[in-house]
Amino acid sequence: MINKALSVLALACALPVAAQAASSTRQIGVNVLLNGDATPATLAKLGTYGTVRDVVAEIDLVTLKTTEDQLAAIRALPFVTAANPDAERKGSPVDTVSATNFANGLSTWDQDAVDVTNLGAGRTIAYDGNGVYVAVLDTGLLDTWRQYFPQERIASQFAKAFNGGGGEKGNVSEPPNKWEHDQNSHGTHVTSTILGYSLNGVPINGTAPRATVIPVKVLNQNGSGWSSVVAAGIVYVANLKASGALGASPVVINMSLGGPSLDASERAAIDYAISKGVAIVASAGNEGDAGMGYPGAYAPVVSVAATGWNGQWKPGADGNPGNWWNADDVPDPTNTADFHIADFSSRALAGQDLDVAAPGSWVVGPYQTQSGNTSYFYLSGTSMASPHVAGIAALMLQKNPNLVQGDVEDILTTAAIPWGAGCALVSQPSGPAVNECWGANATGSGLITAANALSLTP
Repeated sequence: MINKALSVLALACALPVAAQAASSTRQIGVNVLLNGDATPATLAKLGTYGTVRDVVAEIDLVTLKTTEDQLAAIRALPFVTAANPDAERKGSPVDTVSATNFANGLSTWDQDAVDVTNLGAGRTIAYDGNGVYVAVLDTGLLDTWRQYFPQERIASQFAKAFNGGGGEKGNVSEPPNKWEHDQNSHGTHVTSTILGYSLNGVPINGTAPRATVIPVKVLNQNGSGWSSVVAAGIVYVANLKASGALGASPVVINMSLGGPSLDASERAAIDYAISKGVAIVASAGNEGDAGMGYPGAYAPVVSVAATGWNGQWKPGADGNPGNWWNADDVPDPTNTADFHIADFSSRALAGQDLDVAAPGSWVVGPYQTQSGNTSYFYLSGTSMASPHVAGIAALMLQKNPNLVQGDVEDILTTAAIPWGAGCALVSQPSGPAVNECWGANATGSGLITAANALSLTP
């Protein structure tokens, strides 16, 4: 975990701060990746450029409060591999629409689309995620989480919250129990895709309903945060895996969050977690043609674009378009012609790595707008797509716990149903249908289903 190295930091902080010479220069947080250990001499030298905040010994990372004009000099130091301003991260839906019709809610369109359920038939595959941990790095869970999830499916003994970041905001702290006092709902909705949820007492299926979720709060109450905090969460989960605290259980990390640039701290933390046997899945971003977000676009990560079903918002058998999500059957076998890439879903630009596409447009789950009052909403975003694939990865690891990140990514991209450029006429919750088009850079290797992925899992 984060090694505060208090005596060393006290020495570093007591030294003159060169960055303060230009008092008019804006203060920033900088993540400094070293090419060796953070020795007292190294920290003392960095202390002449600013205030050392934290040391993450596992990945040779130092976070520093400094000023913009010092960044070039810090990068030029012989013991520095990389240094960048602490990058802001966000996780938020694109759209929200209140869900009011919950009839026949045992199977939903998105779980049907990834082939873990069939309308009226319940679960249709042999795996359920039992014995696998999925760490959800997000906003944490609502106070009311026990009304949505079975208590035994949430590993509260390992749940954690990280706060701070940004350098000028102070040290990365670990406020106790804040993970289950979220006011944002994003992390709760993401978790519901993996585990399923209780919808006013009606059980709704999830992609991996018997996996065990570790909530790790790395985003604050407005759904934003910093890369240094995300990195701390990744390292925390990796250390749980490496220490044996989780036994021999496989571990998946889901990150439904991102920002426009790759941060050195996240890159190092991801590499560290993968080296410890953790599988990592992340959202591609909601920036459309502007390109993918990070860390999803970082090649070792399994990144996920958002699809929608062409049957959305069309009247069901009872003539009501409001219950299509749980009362209409997604045709089998899975055909990409029945789906579209959401217009918001980030397209891969040169040098960016997009892996697969999964349901992320108008996914229903727990989402509260009034504290303490249970409610359910349609949400759209690649944040909603990513947990479907994290859940599929959990099923794969249940079948074969020896899979590593490279195996998981290879199987998913090979199993995906190839999908090129296209257009589809897509119904809307209000107003006329819209013609949505996408290029081949929007789909990755194609549309992924649990059945296809499991069929290729040895």
